[in-house]
Amino acid sequence: MKKIQILGTGCPKCAKLAENAKAAADALGIEYELEKITNINEIVNFGVMMTPALVVDGEVKVVGKAASVDELKKLIT
Repeated sequence: MKKIQILGTGCPKCAKLAENAKAAADALGIEYELEKITNINEIVNFGVMMTPALVVDGEVKVVGKAASVDELKKLIT
């Protein structure tokens, strides 16, 4: 099971990244857990200074943008 985390404070870009990540994972047909992390201290612990960010299985994959569904499909697999 993939662990997908969205790091962000709840801005529109953060919501879009979460929506796109869910769509990408659903399109791939994989089992996943989607978690939204809004606590700034937890976000900084990932080494992320700009949101939104995407973390897959503990590895930061995207920072500072709401990646498209197609981009995310490549990053999640």
